[in-house]
Amino acid sequence: MATQMPVIGAWYEEAETSDIFEVVAVDESNATIEIQYLGGELGEIDFESWQQMVLLPAEPPEDINASYELSDEDIHSYDDIQMPGFMDDPLSFIESDTMYGVDDY
Repeated sequence: MATQMPVIGAWYEEAETSDIFEVVAVDESNATIEIQYLGGELGEIDFESWQQMVLLPAEPPEDINASYELSDEDIHSYDDIQMPGFMDDPLSFIESDTMYGVDDY
């Protein structure tokens, strides 16, 4: 039985089902614990059920991004990031003192 409080970011293995999951949030106002399984599915456990579960501490998976279905290529790919030409010019961010279309007459 789980007598410990859930720790956000900690990985657990449910002894009965061998499911491995990470605690991603604790909602005290609703008395629920939000979890994410290794495959990426999200789940929710109420505090009472948590106390009755047999949980073992689990090691984080080697590929921590497996639950997000991201490959190493997706994580480190900067090919799709494009900077507009005017972003390279620091003077383009300086506001002028005049307003176009308005005369000082």
